[in-house]
Amino acid sequence: MKKRIPNKSIDKLNGRPKTEYPTYTSDFMNYSNRYSHATRKENVGNMSQLFQQFLEESDDKSLEAWKKWYLDKYPDAVAEATDKAYAKLQQMINAVSKVDKDLVGQYVEDLIIDKTYYGLYHQKTILAYLAKLSKMSYRLATPEEESKGIDGYVGETAYSVKPVSYKNMVQLQEKIPVKMVYYVKTSDGLEIEIEEDAY
Repeated sequence: MKKRIPNKSIDKLNGRPKTEYPTYTSDFMNYSNRYSHATRKENVGNMSQLFQQFLEESDDKSLEAWKKWYLDKYPDAVAEATDKAYAKLQQMINAVSKVDKDLVGQYVEDLIIDKTYYGLYHQKTILAYLAKLSKMSYRLATPEEESKGIDGYVGETAYSVKPVSYKNMVQLQEKIPVKMVYYVKTSDGLEIEIEEDAY
C-alpha cells in the first residue's frame, strides 16, 4: 500500500508553522545557497548526525531546544552561512541585470539547437567508444527507453550519458537505474567517467 503525505501535512504533523516567502524569492535563495555552498557540512556541520546527537542527548525535543543546542555548538554558523549566501545572491542580482530579451533568445536557441545537437552527437560517440572497448554492438535508445532515462545500449547494458554538470543539478533529483556515463568536452576531445567501470 502506498500513501502520500503532502508538505502541508508534514508541517502540521511536526507542529511547524509554514514559512511564507514572496513569489520566486525562495528559488533565488536556494540557488544562491547552492552556488555559495553556504550550508555545506564543512560550514555548518553534518546536520543529520548533529540532529541525531541532539535527540540522544536532550530530554526536550522541541524546535526551541534544538535551536539552542545547535547554536551552542555552532554559534556563528547561521550568520556566516547567511553572509556567504547573501554575497552570492548579490552576484546573481548583478548578473540578472545584464539579461535582456536578446540574451534570452540566444540562450533558448543554444539550448534547443546547439545543445541538442552536441549532446546527442556526444551520446552516440560515447556509446560507439564503449562498444569498441567491449567488442559489442551498440544502439541508441527508443523513445520509450528514453522516457526511462536510457540513452542507449552497449550489448545488453543500458547507459545514460550525461554532461558532468548533470551531477550538480540537484533540482533534477532523478534516479536513473542504469549505468551512468558523465562527459566533459575539452579542447582535445571528450573526457568520460563511467560509474562502476567494468572495463
